[in-house]
Amino acid sequence: MAHDDLLKSDRLIKKLARRFLVSLCIISFILPAWAADKSKDEETLRNAATVLQGMIDSKNVPADVLARAKCIMVLPSVKKFGFGVGGSGGRGPMTCRAGKSFNGKWSAPAMYSVGGASLGLQVGGSETDFVLLIVTQKGVEAMLKGKSTLGRDATAAAGPSGATAAALGGGDDVLTYGRSSGLFAGASLGNANLEPDVDANKRLYGKEISAKEIVQEKAVKTTAGGQALVSLLNSRLAKHGD
Repeated sequence: MAHDDLLKSDRLIKKLARRFLVSLCIISFILPAWAADKSKDEETLRNAATVLQGMIDSKNVPADVLARAKCIMVLPSVKKFGFGVGGSGGRGPMTCRAGKSFNGKWSAPAMYSVGGASLGLQVGGSETDFVLLIVTQKGVEAMLKGKSTLGRDATAAAGPSGATAAALGGGDDVLTYGRSSGLFAGASLGNANLEPDVDANKRLYGKEISAKEIVQEKAVKTTAGGQALVSLLNSRLAKHGD
């Protein structure tokens, strides 16, 4: 019996060791993307501008669908967790049109984080660029209230590709697109959790500030890293499609 007990203990130790190594690998995989550094925040903003430029230039996303967005969130290089652990995580900026009717210029960007996302079958790979078009007032309010979950606080659907806005239907609050290689296509983020990245926003703007103050109350000016994103939107998506 003593021999059997030793074997069981050995198997248990090996099992716990494997779990520890898996956890360690996941942590080392995620930490670089979440480094607490303002220069990294500014780099994320610049990367978001590059991602959005690619989306706007893509013929796969109808211009009239883009024009419907009241707010746009860009999540560059969302990482898919490996080692049998579901979900994904990343962060990126959200910016909104000014005015009660969302027909003004685009705001300074507020940084957001995403977690718990289940990458849809339309996209693959370990990293995916996502763009979320928030097209309803309900969707905007859900994003600004704090932590929100797609599918619960705001309905979400893969955005239409190669079609016109007339093909939307359904009245979803958020339309999602993804790109892992090549052109953008409608993509699911599952029941992703989205919330303002309080620490990143404090680093960017030098004070504690809410996402609502940034995107709706003009409480701060756009940083150098965010200029390309906001300028792109003001030049290419200046008109709001009702």
